[in-house]
Amino acid sequence: MGLGTRLKEIRTSLNISQKELSEQTGLTPRTIQRIENNEVKPSLHSLKVIGDILKTDLTEFVNKSETKPYEFNLTIKITDMNQFINDLKTLIKNNWKIILLIVLVTLFISNYNEIKSGILDGWNSK
Repeated sequence: MGLGTRLKEIRTSLNISQKELSEQTGLTPRTIQRIENNEVKPSLHSLKVIGDILKTDLTEFVNKSETKPYEFNLTIKITDMNQFINDLKTLIKNNWKIILLIVLVTLFISNYNEIKSGILDGWNSK
């Protein structure tokens, strides 16, 4: 039994319509339909919100489904990171004057009032 099928069983056993579940969770009715038809896997947030409304422990969804509902794969390629760092170094090396000018203008604009008052104080004290 899939995650959506199990969710639908729990919802119907509690006599909650898809529209009511939608209103209580903040998810759209179409999203509820797609989850129950196993067209999409809900996000962890959506699954938690639905579980809270149906007063069901999230592990129940995982344990009673035939397949694992969530599988995470995080792959970081060192060569990609090295290429990114080299590209960043090249960008800075080729455009350091423009970057410096942007930083200086930004600092000047963000501190304009302090600079103005400092200049006026210095001018008035002479």
